[in-house]
Amino acid sequence: MSQKAELVQRLDMEIAVMALKRFDLVVIGGGPGGYVGAIRAAQMGLKVACIERDKLGGVCLNWGCIPTKALLHNAELYREAITHGAEWGFQFKPTDVAVDWSKVVGRSRNITGQLNSGIAYLFKKNKIEHIVGHAKILSGKVGAAPCTILVGKATGAYYGGSGDGAGETIEADRILISTGAQPVQLPFAPNDGKVVISSYEAMNLPKKPASMVIIGSGAIGMEFAYFYNSFGTKVTVIEMQDRILPVEDDDICAAAQKSFEKQGIQFLTGHKAASVDKGASGAKVTVESVKDASKKVLECEVVLVAAGVRARVEGLCDATLGLKMWDTGPARGHIWTDYTEKSEPTYQTNLPGVYAIGDVIGPPWLAHVASEEAVACVERFMGHHTLGVDYASIPGATYCNPQVASVGMTERDAKAKGLSYTVGKYPLKAHGKAIAVGATEGLVKLIASKPYGEILGAHIFGEDASELIHEICIAKRLEATIEDIISTVHAHPTMAESIHEAALASEGRVIHG
Repeated sequence: MSQKAELVQRLDMEIAVMALKRFDLVVIGGGPGGYVGAIRAAQMGLKVACIERDKLGGVCLNWGCIPTKALLHNAELYREAITHGAEWGFQFKPTDVAVDWSKVVGRSRNITGQLNSGIAYLFKKNKIEHIVGHAKILSGKVGAAPCTILVGKATGAYYGGSGDGAGETIEADRILISTGAQPVQLPFAPNDGKVVISSYEAMNLPKKPASMVIIGSGAIGMEFAYFYNSFGTKVTVIEMQDRILPVEDDDICAAAQKSFEKQGIQFLTGHKAASVDKGASGAKVTVESVKDASKKVLECEVVLVAAGVRARVEGLCDATLGLKMWDTGPARGHIWTDYTEKSEPTYQTNLPGVYAIGDVIGPPWLAHVASEEAVACVERFMGHHTLGVDYASIPGATYCNPQVASVGMTERDAKAKGLSYTVGKYPLKAHGKAIAVGATEGLVKLIASKPYGEILGAHIFGEDASELIHEICIAKRLEATIEDIISTVHAHPTMAESIHEAALASEGRVIHG
């Protein structure tokens, strides 16, 4: 090569390098972890870009938290009108009430559109660059060299996928991975989007199925069980554990199962799906008893697999970088960070300059946890003091009707740890506000340590449980005791008084129970 040609080539390379976009922080994933982290970083003066392969808001806003609550609200209105209308002086009959399925589903989709636009506005307001595409990390930060990221055209959609291998390369001083998680598929029943579906398709079925088998009774499985059952679908839920909602307290599990069975949902606890045979009009699901291996066959139009989630990491990182993953435990297959090793984690991965938060680093797979981790991560690498995430005080909720909500230890946990504790339980059947609004199914259960009464956990099954739980979240965060709850005046008549009564019950002082 001539000297002139070499000079031209060198100049071309220098120009190409100068043309690369450079950011203080690039966030990969625009869900509730990613967009919150991007906004907080921008508030602190960083030049930020967010790469999202699909729609802003991630699974939570588009296919999970928000639109499912819209569907569930529709189901609540319909069910309440049909089952309790006569009590309230309204005459409703199922044969007289027309359900426009396209509008039931369409309303939830319209809501996601509004919120997508809202995040786009927040990005514009905070001068965050939104880049559409699939991000692949080519290098971490080494010495003074920045991280590099290839942004290609996204291939595949909800179930992962990667990039097309071409596209724009950008640079960043830091990278925040917040790519979330996606539904697990069963090896013997891969998703086809029609007969075997995930929560994604369950939100968009073109018509209401006559029958549905749901594999898994966690929050996702139970919310869809409630929704479809409310509109008349014959629903059967299969659960390997001996109780539904297995992470919840045993008393709550039992009360919830009894209530939902009364509503018409059928349960096969202590069973697992062994095979799914698809046919012209649906599927035959063979289920096997965990106890004695006996089998039975269930016929249905649709099978919803709600058996958990896995990290969304396909095509995320060049294999030569050696991004460390968990290979054991509940976070197996998720990205390793320092959050399990430090009291004040930075959420640093093993790659210099690369951080990760949210569902992609393992349980708990909750949107609000991702948001809080994102803020803590950004503030800490900027050198700010932050209290961070109190993992012992994270609320969880299942939005069926009645709702389930909890925070802290179950009674199983307290027993397993050998703790000395008291329990206060208060059923809602005699509660004034519950009677007034026709919501007497459920109970409140508080678990407190002995001898000081420190609150260890709270478990609620009933009306507005997802709202009521936050009183205990604050109390627990402040290391409050049962006596603090008792001495706090609660307005009458409210559902919140049930927490006051449960606190009294833990000391044998319940008034209305």
